[in-house]
Amino acid sequence: MLDLVRALGWLDPARYLDSPRATVEQLARYHTLDYVAALRQAEEDQSVPPAVRERHHIGAHGNPVYREVFRRPATSAGGAILAARLTRVGGIVHVPGAGTHHALPDRASGFCYVNDPVLGLLEWLDLGLTNILYVDIDAHHGDGVELAFQDDPRVFTLSVHEAGRWPFTGRLEDRAGGHARNIPVPPGFNDTEMDHVLHAAILPILRHLRPQAVMLQCGADALEEDPLARLSLSNNAHLAVARALAAEAPRLIVTGGGGYNPWTVARCWAAVWGTLDGRPMPARLPPAAEAVLRALDWHRAAGRNPPEHWFTTLVDAPRPGPLREEVAAACASVLERLPAPAMPEPAG
Repeated sequence: MLDLVRALGWLDPARYLDSPRATVEQLARYHTLDYVAALRQAEEDQSVPPAVRERHHIGAHGNPVYREVFRRPATSAGGAILAARLTRVGGIVHVPGAGTHHALPDRASGFCYVNDPVLGLLEWLDLGLTNILYVDIDAHHGDGVELAFQDDPRVFTLSVHEAGRWPFTGRLEDRAGGHARNIPVPPGFNDTEMDHVLHAAILPILRHLRPQAVMLQCGADALEEDPLARLSLSNNAHLAVARALAAEAPRLIVTGGGGYNPWTVARCWAAVWGTLDGRPMPARLPPAAEAVLRALDWHRAAGRNPPEHWFTTLVDAPRPGPLREEVAAACASVLERLPAPAMPEPAG
């Protein structure tokens, strides 16, 4: 994705920072020291003993051991923490490498080893913010973030995700003590329906709560071409949500998240980057950007004969469709009995 942004000429050296690797002490703000030590040891050994697999789910339950199993998630966490610090007095930071929203304090979950959204949100709290909104549009429920703040009214979580999809949480009626809302959507969820969710649920909640800061988890697996979900969004939907939140949030962090088609992920997050930076979207990609996309490969059936527009365009054709009653009803339901807006203290 960064190669694509660079090829588009959108990587301004004066405003780009590499994510630092979070320290053990920073990771321990949420994760247990035993778990962090187990991740580090798994990277060193490239294997884990049975007791560790059982206790921490490293190397099991869809969380494989890979070469950078500690460094990579620790770096995404460092990026989320740095983003919170950079937005202490306002602004927007895009951290596409973050967004691993399933990880739990003492174990991996859903190919998420460190919960970088939680660590970024905790950094905001440690900096004195007391009224934060977390919005998650990944195809999978942001269960780890909701769980982390289920007893903390300073963070309100809102997740839009496919109904009946792993981790099988995030039902419409699940509200985590009143400061969480979930909008499970049906297969085939389309751009028209996401536009309704944005204007009938996400923005009304934001305007009601008047948060000091917003974090958007912008997972790309809700796009129609993704193999791990059955939703039908174009990347226009992601751009619209990012654009709307950027216009109203006093502080905004946008992360990545899920996404398992390399072309649609790169195009979506590069377009989000450009949207946040006010860049015009090219009708056709310049040759250098096209070359980046043509160099990708994907060992699935769709990767053997990808459509030409995956190489030549950044923004999808819109995917409108019917607004189904269950989507409209879910939006109306999440607005019921919202908590009173917090009276935040000024951030230090």
